[in-house]
Amino acid sequence: MKNIVRALGAILMLLGLFVVTAVPARAQAQLNGAGATFPYPIYSKWFDEYHKMHPDIQINYQSIGSGGGIRQLLERTVDFGASDGPMTDEQLRQAKTPILHFPTVLGADVPTYNIPGVNAELNFTPDALVGIFLGRITKWNDPAITRENPSVTLPAQDIVVVHRSDGSGTTYIWTDYLSKVSTEWQTKVGKGTSVQWPVGLGGKGNEGVTGVVKQTPGAMGYVELIYAIQNKLPYGRVKNAAGVFVKADLNSVTEAAQGAAANMPDDFRVSITNAPGKGSYPISSFTWLLIPQQITAADKGKVLVDFLKWMVGDGQKFATALAYAPLPKAVVAKEEKAIARIKY
Repeated sequence: MKNIVRALGAILMLLGLFVVTAVPARAQAQLNGAGATFPYPIYSKWFDEYHKMHPDIQINYQSIGSGGGIRQLLERTVDFGASDGPMTDEQLRQAKTPILHFPTVLGADVPTYNIPGVNAELNFTPDALVGIFLGRITKWNDPAITRENPSVTLPAQDIVVVHRSDGSGTTYIWTDYLSKVSTEWQTKVGKGTSVQWPVGLGGKGNEGVTGVVKQTPGAMGYVELIYAIQNKLPYGRVKNAAGVFVKADLNSVTEAAQGAAANMPDDFRVSITNAPGKGSYPISSFTWLLIPQQITAADKGKVLVDFLKWMVGDGQKFATALAYAPLPKAVVAKEEKAIARIKY
């Protein structure tokens, strides 16, 4: 009898092992993306929140600049890219599969500065910004700046221009704006994620430019709004197309997008710099995720589609706390239809 019991016990143990090993482990899905630093704070928040809802899904993102994100996407070393400037027609032609643009949030480039003894919100005209970044305006007490800031005592200190050293969507937005307001800038420098800067020091990423401005007395640079807020850097108002000096905030960025939202092209590649409207902040922009239309790995395709649907829906509620403006409803409705174009 004891031998029978032992035999039955051994059989049950083997059955137990079979059951345990026969149950497959839950698959872990990992996606890798790279690109813009402009939206990195909100992307980091989104990927973290999405992981909380789906512990078996990990989305990794490298904040390397829009140029790097586009390059890695074209080289197919990442599953998705991110950019603050739409891909050019030439870049889209280089892609092995069509690339779709999905607007994610709205943000703003702001002129930020480090002037010892001055914490005021300065007013900048388009001509002043062009002059500073062309190297024509070299002192903080230049009449082009003091004239619009009569209540502020500005020093006879050299302006140290700070710009991005890497391929950057933040640079694309900044130079897109300067090209619209100045024929001289458009002719001499132009717009792009990388340009030949006439003057200045380079910083890598929004983080790098922020750091150089903070550490350099007399510095002036351009960064995405949240970086100025988080680092307690002063930033100025900019005179818009209606002739009004406007500070970048959720309302002024949203107003800048209103016209584009009503007439959004099917590929979502649109510029909203120097937009009309008395309350429009003129250096505003959408920022985009870049998604291959055909995704060979079905598990990754399913995750990307589900994430995009969540992003344009519940994900938008996280935007305002990080100083980004949520997408207009008309853009969300158009994107929800466009997501169906992704095949896997």
